[in-house]
Amino acid sequence: MTSGCNKLDVYDWLSDMDLPANYKPFNIVEVRFKGSRKDFYINTDNLYLEMGEMVVVEPSTGGYDIGHVSLTGELVRLQLKKNNVKAETVAKKIYRKPTEADVQKYNAAKDLEWETMHRARTLALDLGLSMKISDVDYQGDKTKATFYYTAEGRVDFRELIKRMAEAFRIRIEMRQIGMRQEASRLGGIGSCGRELCCSTWLTDFKTVSTAAARYQNLSLNTLKLAGQCGKLKCCLNYELDSYMDALKDIPNNVDRLDTEAGTAFLQKTDIFKRIMWYSYPGAESWIPLDVDKVREYAEMNKEGRKSQDLKVHQEPIEEIEKPISYDYENVVGQDSLTRLDEKNRKRRKKKPKNKKEPNTTGSKIAALKKVETKEEKVVTSKEENTNGNKPKRRFNRNKNKNRNKAPNNNKGES
Repeated sequence: MTSGCNKLDVYDWLSDMDLPANYKPFNIVEVRFKGSRKDFYINTDNLYLEMGEMVVVEPSTGGYDIGHVSLTGELVRLQLKKNNVKAETVAKKIYRKPTEADVQKYNAAKDLEWETMHRARTLALDLGLSMKISDVDYQGDKTKATFYYTAEGRVDFRELIKRMAEAFRIRIEMRQIGMRQEASRLGGIGSCGRELCCSTWLTDFKTVSTAAARYQNLSLNTLKLAGQCGKLKCCLNYELDSYMDALKDIPNNVDRLDTEAGTAFLQKTDIFKRIMWYSYPGAESWIPLDVDKVREYAEMNKEGRKSQDLKVHQEPIEEIEKPISYDYENVVGQDSLTRLDEKNRKRRKKKPKNKKEPNTTGSKIAALKKVETKEEKVVTSKEENTNGNKPKRRFNRNKNKNRNKAPNNNKGES
């Protein structure tokens, strides 16, 4: 089993089982480092170790390295057998469990990897080397760094090592890897939406050819068939065996069939339904035929005979309507959010059946008549004013009272 956090994790299915009383635990432990690198070490001091725990181990060169325990117990025997490693050949040891000072030095070394990689790339560009430095792995004691690079051919990096040793003040090791190994170290998300197989569980990379795509009737489009590493996707080999078994029942060399109506050419083959589709030149429709009938027609053509029109022996294809299955269930129902807007739009578009179209000319005439009547009223009111018939006016009683009062002109007099 794998997870998104750690690469190439292994599920210990023997961890919940009770061991025999006189059982002596296997003293070899599998330790995982950065990327997909794993190695086996001897637990000479019989330390109690659990999966995921940090340990200080012996490296290939001087100093010490820090890794995480990935597997213990009897499953390590199976891993040794799978990797063709004999238990007698394992010589590296586990020193101890790390202290706080070891963990701080380990974290400080890991923090320098990103900056070191970019500085190394600039040095390689200054020297004009045709190589790509993809990753840097510091040793746990911060005394050595391994640079992983990809290149098409051999690269003379002696001058590069001298400059990097002067810049970083550490021991340097250069290791060339392939495109698939680079993708497994860096990781990423594939076109399927999941993490890359090579960075989660795939350990051995098998060659993938374009014949695998041909057997599965896939379009030979390099953009779709290639992965992030630039090579053909490893998943093309996953279902290849089932396709090869199904292709045993499908006849070969039946690209064309001679019939009385003409020559029919093969357009498509449904491998698992065992149906082959043919069409006549200039025809728009395809004719589905069963594999057994195609084999029978091919034998007739070998004998020099022509079969009848393929449309006579056309296989009826039943189209089954599948029920709509939703990925989620809603209490309100599977209704769209804009369902009310669509109803309102339909109501606006609908017109009443008995309603006649408005007469624009009649409405204009009526409006003109209203204007003429208003003008006549205004003229008559003016004529009345000129004849002396004054219109009645309304006065405020309070104003009349104030007018009848005599003005007080004696203000300020003694």
